[in-house]
Amino acid sequence: MRYRIIAAVALAVALATAASTASGSIRGTGSADRASAQQVTVWVMTDAQAGWPSAIAAANQQFQQQHPGVDVNIQYQSWDTVLQKFDAALAANDPPDAIELGNSQTAKYMAAGAFSSVNPKNFPNGNTWLAGLKASCTYRGKGYCVPYYAGAPAVIYRKDMYRQAGIKGAPQTYSKFLTDGHKRKKKFGKNRNFSAFYEPGQNWYAATTFVEDYGGHIAVQEKNGKWKGTIDSPQAVKALTIFKSMVRKFSRASKSTDEAHPFPSIPFAKGRMASFYGNGWEWPYVFNPKGGAAPKSFAKKMGAYPMPSHITGRYMPTFLGGSDLGIPISAHNKQLGADWIKAFTSTASETIIAKAGNIANTTTLANVNAHNPSLAPFARASKYSWFVPTSPNWTNVENSHLLKTMLTKILTNQKSVAAATHSAAQQITQILNASS
Repeated sequence: MRYRIIAAVALAVALATAASTASGSIRGTGSADRASAQQVTVWVMTDAQAGWPSAIAAANQQFQQQHPGVDVNIQYQSWDTVLQKFDAALAANDPPDAIELGNSQTAKYMAAGAFSSVNPKNFPNGNTWLAGLKASCTYRGKGYCVPYYAGAPAVIYRKDMYRQAGIKGAPQTYSKFLTDGHKRKKKFGKNRNFSAFYEPGQNWYAATTFVEDYGGHIAVQEKNGKWKGTIDSPQAVKALTIFKSMVRKFSRASKSTDEAHPFPSIPFAKGRMASFYGNGWEWPYVFNPKGGAAPKSFAKKMGAYPMPSHITGRYMPTFLGGSDLGIPISAHNKQLGADWIKAFTSTASETIIAKAGNIANTTTLANVNAHNPSLAPFARASKYSWFVPTSPNWTNVENSHLLKTMLTKILTNQKSVAAATHSAAQQITQILNASS
């Protein structure tokens, strides 16, 4: 996830700019700006430059077939400076015509009125966008950006340890997941450093995935526009009680640290666990020498599968991290920006992006990497997905670490699940509804 804090002053400027230049939503291929514009300016992250340049080239070619004589000015940005530059561009009334932002960065800009509204029907595969990405582009029921690509977690596991414990294949149900966990614990559990399923206590992404699977949510927006923390709902309490039971039975990871301290790939490579819930980008981390990882032959022992749901035939809904593409409302060539985004998120370009190791923005391309064992399970997992509340104050919830604190108290029995979630829900409600 790529969280950054957007300066309030910049947002105020964005609002002022939006008010003075409001021009409705981007609907289809327009001609007003096409007649005079000679260039479309696009900001995308350096990830595309290094990882899937052919998708950029294909989009540019398709765009220029539609707009002969219009140059495409691709400006590659870095994650550590893009928001500062974007705020400055908004203040100067000179933003790009299209911009990539992390899906966790869009809420404040949508709330500020800094993005043009978009209709998914006017963009490729708009009716099959991944639910978690689409949610990050939706504010008060209206769309303001286009999903670009995602990353999703799945269970990464040791095939050899599963076999040694008498486990044949990946579990298809949550009850089978638990049964297999007990088998691994019985086989390897005498080692005090071993986890049948490694789960750091403060990994709120994993914990709230259970909440979503049981029909709960971190928070919901009410009809009056106010947010209400609902991590203490009956569904959420049930889910976190089940999560607590699983973690305490199978994991010997610290209950007071998160999934980055250390990254699970390190103890995984050292044989201290049989499985963990991780993102696709963590797969190659297993072979990072700086982490004391195993040799590449270790890859033959690795596999992955979507976390099975308690609902038969489904996976648990995954939290999607990723990127979106927006059209600043004060952009000089909004329609050109929209047309470039259409080209870049076409089925052809998204296929290239997926083959580069990402998850495409549409469920129709879930099988692009079907024969790649290090990519396919994560794409399958993205079929069911969720996202954090799209409140401009969400980053304040995360920065408060209240969800991490809640989980530590639950897993260490400092508080009951009901008491810990009730306190967290009250804090979430207060933070999400605080004045900007």
